[in-house]
Amino acid sequence: MGGGTPLLEANRTGCDTIGYDINPMACWIVRQELQYIDVDAYREAAEELRRQLESIVGHYYRTTCLQCGSADAHVKYFIWVKTLRCAQCGTEFELYPGYLLAQNKRHPNNVIICARCGSLNEVKSRFAPGECNTCRHPLQLAGPARNNRCMCPTCGANNTYPTVAQGPPRHRMVAIEYYCPACKPRHEGRFFKKPDAGDFRRFSEAKAEWQALRPVYVPDDPIPDGDESARLHRWGYRYYREMFNERQLLGLELSCRLISQVKDERIRSALATNLSDLLRYQNMLCRYDTMALKSLDIFSVHGFPVSLIQCESNLLGIRRDDGRSIGSGGWSNIIDKYALAKAYCNEPFEIRDLGGRRVRVSIPGEWIGDSRNTTTPVEKRNVAIYCASSTLAELPPASVDAVLTDPPYFANVQYAELIDFCYVWLRRLITGEAIFAKPSTRDENELTGNATLERDLLHFTEGLSTVFSHMAKALKPGSPLVFTYHHNAIDAYYPVAVGLLDAGLTCTASLPCPAEMGASIHINGTSSSVLDTIFVCRSTGSVPQRLIVSEPVAVARLVKNDLEQLRSAGVKPTQGDAWCIICGHLTRLAVWQLRWTWQRNRPTAEKLDLVAEAIKGFGGPERVEEYLGSLWKLPRYRQSATCEERAGYEAGDYEIPF
Repeated sequence: MGGGTPLLEANRTGCDTIGYDINPMACWIVRQELQYIDVDAYREAAEELRRQLESIVGHYYRTTCLQCGSADAHVKYFIWVKTLRCAQCGTEFELYPGYLLAQNKRHPNNVIICARCGSLNEVKSRFAPGECNTCRHPLQLAGPARNNRCMCPTCGANNTYPTVAQGPPRHRMVAIEYYCPACKPRHEGRFFKKPDAGDFRRFSEAKAEWQALRPVYVPDDPIPDGDESARLHRWGYRYYREMFNERQLLGLELSCRLISQVKDERIRSALATNLSDLLRYQNMLCRYDTMALKSLDIFSVHGFPVSLIQCESNLLGIRRDDGRSIGSGGWSNIIDKYALAKAYCNEPFEIRDLGGRRVRVSIPGEWIGDSRNTTTPVEKRNVAIYCASSTLAELPPASVDAVLTDPPYFANVQYAELIDFCYVWLRRLITGEAIFAKPSTRDENELTGNATLERDLLHFTEGLSTVFSHMAKALKPGSPLVFTYHHNAIDAYYPVAVGLLDAGLTCTASLPCPAEMGASIHINGTSSSVLDTIFVCRSTGSVPQRLIVSEPVAVARLVKNDLEQLRSAGVKPTQGDAWCIICGHLTRLAVWQLRWTWQRNRPTAEKLDLVAEAIKGFGGPERVEEYLGSLWKLPRYRQSATCEERAGYEAGDYEIPF
C-alpha cells in the first residue's frame, strides 16, 4: 500500500478494497486515512492539547523583540550550528560551512552572520557585503568547515569531522527568527536576532526541566545498522533520542502524556498520528532553508541528511489573530493539515486550471473512508488492511477487478530504516495494537535492495515475482495489474520484467506520469527524473500495433511522442525524464518478446540475464537515447516545479490480441 494512494482512490469511487503492506507504519497511516473521524471534535481536542502545552512550555518559545522590546515575541525557529572539540588544544568551536542565514528572496535584505562576533547583519549584496555593523570585521559568505575538515581558530590544528569518539554532535544556538504581532503591521520582511542572555537562559531552564523529568514515552531504542542509518552512526548517533535536543524531548514527552489521556480512541489515534508527523520537524537534523526561510523536515530528502546548520521549530506553532499558522513544524501546522485532510475525505474535490486560476471542483457523491456519519443510516464501505508481506497474500482465484500498487523501487529508498525514526515513538504511545509489537519495522522479507542486510537484485526479483504471481491468480481474466516504478539504472527494471513473465502477464502500456515536484530538494537542479512509469499489465487483451516495435529508432519515436504529450500538459521534460521513459518502454517490449518462450522454473539469475539480453536486442537505453537526441532536444537539468497533469496513449488503429 505504501502511503495508500491507490487504495484511497479506489475507496473514493465506492470499491471494496484490500490492502497489504509489510511495514506497520504504512498500515497504521492508511488505517488512519480511511478511519472516519468527527473533524470538529478532533480539532477541539487538538487545540486543547496545544493550549495545555502552551501553559507548560510556551515560555520556552518566547524572545525579546529588538524593535519594541516586548518579551512576548514568538520564536519561529532557533538556528544551531554544530561544534567540534579540537583534538589538539581542546577548544570547542563552530563548524560553519557558510555565514549566509537568509537570502533577499522573501526578506528585503540578505542576512549574514559575522564570523568574528556572531552578530547578524542585513546587507543588500551578498557579493559585496561590507563590514560587520558591530565589530567592523569584514563579512564573508564562505565558512571554514568544508570537505569534513575545519581549522581550530585557537591553535590552527586541522581537525576532521565527524568524530565518532566525541559522541553525538554538540550544537550552539547562533540565530533566531521570531514573530512579533505588535510590530508586524509596521515591519517589512522577517524578524531576525542574535540570541541574547534570556534566550540562552530559557533553553537552560528547559534543559533542567527535562533532566528532572522521568520520561515515559521518549524511546531508548538503539539505531540498528543499515544502509541509511550508517550515516547516523558515522556522526556518533547511537540512539534515536540523541537526534533531539532537551527542549524538543521535553515538549515531545509532554505531548505524548497529554495524548495518552484523551478518552476517545479515534481522536487519540489521530493525535498519535499527528505526533509522528510532528517528529519530522522536532529534531536536530532539520535544516533552515535560506531562500524559503522555513524549516526543512528530516525527510525533505529520502534519507537522514546530517548537515552542519540545524533548525529547531517552535513546538506549538504560531497562530495569527485570524487563526492562520505562521511558520512550519509546530502543532498548529500539524493540526490544520490533518483537519483539512479529513475534511477532504468527507468532500473530495479536484482542481481545474481556468486561465491560470485554480478552481476547486467538488465531486458529488464521492467520499473517502470506512464510513461516514453524514447520512442516516450511517454509510459503510468494505476496507480490509493487513500488516503482512504481499508475498503471503492468498486471495481467492479470479476474485478482484484490479490490483493497483506502488512497489519499492529496488534500493531507491530504505523505507523501514527511515520510518523507524517515528515508529519507535508510536510503539510506546499506542498500546494494545498488534502491529506495534515488533521493536522495528525492519523485516527480512521487505522488498528493497539493502547492502547491509545482503538483500540483492535476486532477492528483489524473487519477491516481486511471488507478489505478481499471487495477484495474477486473484485477478479476473483480462483485469489489470497496474503499478508505478522508477529507477535510473536499467538493471533495476529487470526484476519487473521477470516478475511479470513469471506471473503470465503482458505489459499493455508503459505510461509516463509526473510523480515528484521538480522543486523537490533532492531533484531540483539535477538530471534526476520527476517521472514514474505506470505499467499496465493483463493476462489477456490486446495491444496497439504501433506500440510493438523492434528497432531502437522506433523506440526513440515512441519516447518522443510521450515527451510531446508531457510538454503539451505543462511538464518540461529533461534528459533524466527521457531516460525513465526509455527504460519503461524497453521493459514493456522485453516482456512482449519473451512471453512466448518463458520458463518460470529457470534459476532467477538466468531469467535476469534473458531480460538483459532482450533489452540489449532493442539497442539498450544508451542506443535509444542516441537516436532520441536527433529527434528531440532536452535540457539536462530541471530548475522549476512541474505541473502534474495527464499523460497517456490514444488507442491505435489496430490492436494485437494476446
